[in-house]
Amino acid sequence: MKKLFVLGCTGSIGSQTLDIARNMRDDFTVVGITAGHRRDELEKLCAEFGCPGSLYEDEGIEGIRKLAESCGADIAVNGIAGAAGLEPSAIALEAGIDLALANKETVVMAWPLIQALAKKTGRSIIPVDSEHSAVFNLIQQSGKNNVAEIIITASGGPFREYTDEQLKSVTVEQALHHPTWNMGPKITIDSATLANKGLEVIEACRLFDMPTERVKVVVHPQSLIHSLVRTRDGMLYAQISNPDMRHPILGALTWPENRENYLEKFDLAGHTMTFFPPRLDSFPMLRLAYSCAKAGKSYTIAFNAANEVAVAAFIAKKCAFMDIPRIVAGCLEADWSAEPESLAEVFETDQKARNKAGELFVKISGGCI
Repeated sequence: MKKLFVLGCTGSIGSQTLDIARNMRDDFTVVGITAGHRRDELEKLCAEFGCPGSLYEDEGIEGIRKLAESCGADIAVNGIAGAAGLEPSAIALEAGIDLALANKETVVMAWPLIQALAKKTGRSIIPVDSEHSAVFNLIQQSGKNNVAEIIITASGGPFREYTDEQLKSVTVEQALHHPTWNMGPKITIDSATLANKGLEVIEACRLFDMPTERVKVVVHPQSLIHSLVRTRDGMLYAQISNPDMRHPILGALTWPENRENYLEKFDLAGHTMTFFPPRLDSFPMLRLAYSCAKAGKSYTIAFNAANEVAVAAFIAKKCAFMDIPRIVAGCLEADWSAEPESLAEVFETDQKARNKAGELFVKISGGCI
């Protein structure tokens, strides 16, 4: 019986984690949950699972810290979206809890610090993103020394076949309609711009200690192959399943075991899989992410912060879809070569990048955030 601490229990990852707990009661028990602001939903879930909860709106980060220190969890699932998920990742590790990580920003913004903290506390970090979960398992099976290349798959989002002219008039409603995945609004917009795939490239370089030239992206609209690795002999190995985030979540919860479960098994018969190169000129966020992954330092922090500002403005219908990469590119022209030595410095840099992105937003769109 593994004890679960679910960070962001009302979001997409958190909700699917709780679905696993409901259906595998002999394997998992929920000992603590947190939510941002959905009080009624949090209270219902606390009653259902018989566990304490913390509402960020009321208790802030200290509520999460107290719950992490007292709930006795074996593993925390961090499904909090955005930069807000970074500190909870550190809190879980500090409390001696293994971390099943779906929060990209933990790796993108502060991986050297988080990795050092995991080593200090002797805790494991297991990726939950479907792509990185796939790579994690494929590397386990192939052996790190045998892997020559990582290939991350991308759905291509809803605008994969749009012309550059069509991209100029994309609406929020169109961008929020993802063809294969059901996700929160921010990550859905990121999928449409390919910023999400860019963040995943940065993650892959850091999680698996790979240089940028050995991490590739291929567009695979069906989202059935979640990632591949190429071994030194040139062979490709893929992880294939239905596009259901419960698979990688469960994989992280049961690691290093593979466990029988209730999820639908994938049948190859009747499926067609297609693959295309990403259109880097039409979707510049991916190219920008590669440059940040290579530069390191604080460039990845700036990329993430500027993107969050730009996406929020787009969702609020204050800027155009293609203004998102313009704002991010402009922000990255500043000097981000300092290396943060603490989480406080990470957040300070994050705020500077947000301020810069806000200034660029006003200049580019003529509006105000």
